[in-house]
Amino acid sequence: MNTTKDDVTLRLRRIEGQIRGLQRMIGEGQDCVEVIHQLSAARKALDKVGFIILTHKMQDCIKEKEGSEDSEAAMKEAMELFLSLA
Repeated sequence: MNTTKDDVTLRLRRIEGQIRGLQRMIGEGQDCVEVIHQLSAARKALDKVGFIILTHKMQDCIKEKEGSEDSEAAMKEAMELFLSLA
């Protein structure tokens, strides 16, 4: 999980830079098409972070609850989280 945490943190810092770039673009009056392209890229990057976190949560839940009565509930929770990102 430490590697995942480092990866997610690095990705979020990049996204933070993208958002600052978007603020600058808007402040400078850049073309709206370019702004929209950058917004789309930032959104996709955030989605990727969400899916990375969700994937690891699903793996942890499945390993932790495998063979128990809670395994079905854990899978249901993971699927609900997945659908909230999709």
